Amino acid sequence: MIGTNGLFRTKSVEESIRDTDEPDAKLRKDLTARDLTVFGVAVVIGAGIFTLTARTAGSVAGPSVSLAFVLAAVACGLTALCYAEFASTVPVAGSAYTFAYATFGEVIAWIIGWDLILEFALAVSVVAKGWSQYLGDLLGTSAPVLEFGSVRFDWGAVAIIAVVGVLLATGTKLSSRVSAIAVAIKLGVIALVLVVGATYFKASNLTPYIPPAQPSEQAEGLRQSLLAFLTGSGGTSYGWYGLLAAASLVFFAFIGFDVVATTAEETRNPQRDIPRGILGSLAIVTVLYIAVSLILTGMVHYTELAGGNATLATAFALNGATWVKNVIAVGALAGLSTVVMVMYLGQTRVLFAMARDGLLPRGLAKTSGKGTPVRLTVLVGVVCALLAGFVDFGTLEEMVNIGTLVAFVLVSVGVLVLRRTRPDLPRGFRVPFVPVVPILGALSCLWLMLNLSIETWLRFVIWMALGVVVYFAYGRAHSVLGRRREPVAEPELTTAR
Repeated sequence: MIGTNGLFRTKSVEESIRDTDEPDAKLRKDLTARDLTVFGVAVVIGAGIFTLTARTAGSVAGPSVSLAFVLAAVACGLTALCYAEFASTVPVAGSAYTFAYATFGEVIAWIIGWDLILEFALAVSVVAKGWSQYLGDLLGTSAPVLEFGSVRFDWGAVAIIAVVGVLLATGTKLSSRVSAIAVAIKLGVIALVLVVGATYFKASNLTPYIPPAQPSEQAEGLRQSLLAFLTGSGGTSYGWYGLLAAASLVFFAFIGFDVVATTAEETRNPQRDIPRGILGSLAIVTVLYIAVSLILTGMVHYTELAGGNATLATAFALNGATWVKNVIAVGALAGLSTVVMVMYLGQTRVLFAMARDGLLPRGLAKTSGKGTPVRLTVLVGVVCALLAGFVDFGTLEEMVNIGTLVAFVLVSVGVLVLRRTRPDLPRGFRVPFVPVVPILGALSCLWLMLNLSIETWLRFVIWMALGVVVYFAYGRAHSVLGRRREPVAEPELTTAR
């Protein structure tokens, strides 16, 4: 049945806000605009700035990787405006899931929630493995791994997930303070990298800015982008197709600013502070990414970064500054620690919102005396630790990109829907130039999705199909909203004889 009690039943903003007062499922309001900006910078500035930049420049885009960051930042910026309006209008945990419930209906909300589960779980696990590798580099050994026959156990990745889990279970405010310290460390390292790197900068290394296209064996068959397949261009590196593919890849480096929206329910003044946190953190990291990519490709010719294993430290080593490697490792450890923490936080808050709505077991939404969902925090920690400890992800990390982009598209379109259906709602922040900005945000994200590989699309479709099965097997029947909307049977009247 489709309608108020069917697949597309929507949960009003008033109902969502009212549910935040449930005594046993209530989050504590501790966060300020400063905390949210710290969280945003903490999650976005991670290993991407130390590794992804060099690898993308060397194998995909050349010096134009800086332009790729600009393109990705534009897409994120347009979407960030939409997130800011939604989060200030519906200050409830769950981010895109909660927004979709208020605009598109329950089944779409479930699908986007299922999508976010994949995004955050993979992100936590992938980044934890990266943290483990940098720990090995700093210790002068290989990654902290134990081998049991053919089974490899990454204990370093499991350790960072366990530590972060304890911090999050203790309280969100404590997590914010720890993040602030780690953010200060990694920003100091980035500043040092920029200052030292500038002394080796040669403008001639930036030519040609967009190198001529070359065939790429790594981008053939299912590994080629969907756009390359549809246009028949085949797999290529560099050139304009390389630049567009690079924009989709470096988009991974921006993932996480949307996690700020998941903390709306824990913010003291969400109407004012959420927009400041989202837009402020995105502006800071965009400037840093562009600056680092320009310095990197000016230090060495992009061909010296080809091969897939280059990092920011590679550029310094080629210039004889090998001492910078350990400094970068310290910055990466600090950066990745905060990425794991904030992605972990986002995962628990999305699951919390879904459980409170009954689409997942309601018991998972129970909070402790400190106002944190301890059960969910432990469950997420166990699942992510198993994934990070035993799974070799390979190209699975691209699944994080496509999952995030789908959420961005729905949030952008959702702003238009809610403006039309509920123009009366008070909005702490309003997207300018509607409908142009939301439409451009949705189209730019769809464009980036086209530049992801075919195999990523296939895996994503399979995961979504599995989510639909789970919804009809459990979520639809246990939906709190569905039970509220069930018609009440009228008592039968009997007449005396």
